[in-house]
Amino acid sequence: MPMGSVPAAAARCGAFSWPVRVYFEDTDAGGVVYYANYLKFMERARTEWLRQRGFEQDRLRAEAGVLFVVRSVSLDLRRPARFNDTLSVSCRPTALGRVSVDIAQAVLRDAVELATANVRLACVDAERFVPVAIPVSVRVAIELDLGDEQ
Repeated sequence: MPMGSVPAAAARCGAFSWPVRVYFEDTDAGGVVYYANYLKFMERARTEWLRQRGFEQDRLRAEAGVLFVVRSVSLDLRRPARFNDTLSVSCRPTALGRVSVDIAQAVLRDAVELATANVRLACVDAERFVPVAIPVSVRVAIELDLGDEQ
């Protein structure tokens, strides 16, 4: 899937989902979620997606010497979220390379898409910040998620 295209339903069956409540600190002067906070919500969902698959990011750094960093992101804001909304943030891998993984994400309120994004993560050496191969155990887990979508 090209990075520029955002799937219409990133939260369809098979996607990982994480709940988020909108706090006052997440909103701007207009009373809606500040656009950059959608990226924070999505980051939390990706962290929980990895955690659910048995991968803690601090352990990946300590044991495998790797980090996942955002290489690129395409964000489409469709409708505003507001203070006290309960949201669901989905996370679904769409492509896997040797050193990168593409993730489709969506922020929903009651099944209505508020924001969608495509995020490309790169696996890098934790010390040198140069691209390295995704560890085999992580690759296998991502491939299983990709297989769920086929």
